[in-house]
Amino acid sequence: MNTIADRMAAAYDDAIENLCGATPQGWYAKRGTARGAVTHAGAATLNVAYDLSPEPDLEALDELATEVSRQVPVWSIMVRGAADGTVADLAGRHGLRDRSELPLLGCTAGELVFRADPARRELVRRVGAAESDRYTDVLTRGFEVPEGLFGSLMGGDVLAAESITGYLCEEAGRPVGTGLAMRTRGVVGVFNIAVVPSARGRGLGRVITEEVLRDGVAAGADAAYLQSSALGRPLYESMGFRLLKNWTAFHA
Repeated sequence: MNTIADRMAAAYDDAIENLCGATPQGWYAKRGTARGAVTHAGAATLNVAYDLSPEPDLEALDELATEVSRQVPVWSIMVRGAADGTVADLAGRHGLRDRSELPLLGCTAGELVFRADPARRELVRRVGAAESDRYTDVLTRGFEVPEGLFGSLMGGDVLAAESITGYLCEEAGRPVGTGLAMRTRGVVGVFNIAVVPSARGRGLGRVITEEVLRDGVAAGADAAYLQSSALGRPLYESMGFRLLKNWTAFHA
């Protein structure tokens, strides 16, 4: 691994393997440089055949795409960078003809900028496996997706795993936001940053993200990464993150 983008891709891969190993219905497989990951959640990016190497192993990716598609109805194929025609053709043969960009943002610990009011850190707390149902409820409302879409994704041992930490943000004792840290290869991955609609506009997304990052750095991480929506990207860039690479996802 000779670039920060390479390192973040490897850390992401390890994080997904850990997640699939902890979530109740998880499945994960390797074929050459290709990977297959199934969580049985109802989101395409959470059931995926992917290859994050500079030159994807198309034969292995095709095999894992077949295996993933046999297990779940909603899934995707993902590669690093802008997919060429051969990857698009492969995805098309599996019925995945829509494509989207997934910006991977990253930074070193020294580049992080913390601006949230320190007093508001007390709004965010870590949660364990005993609160997985509560966490999933807030996550669902924060992302405004149908109830049950995440299934058992955050159940089982996920929130008790050594490399994974869940966070809830609460106002007046009411949970209004979520965050998730996944630490692998000395890097912290930031996931599940979501705030319920009624609590937006008060800077809680920044408060949660900063707490995830502070804990990650305190645990030894010297860099961080995340995948961002277009709406959230200005926030993360103001915190020191920069675009490392646009990954490409194919879905139905």
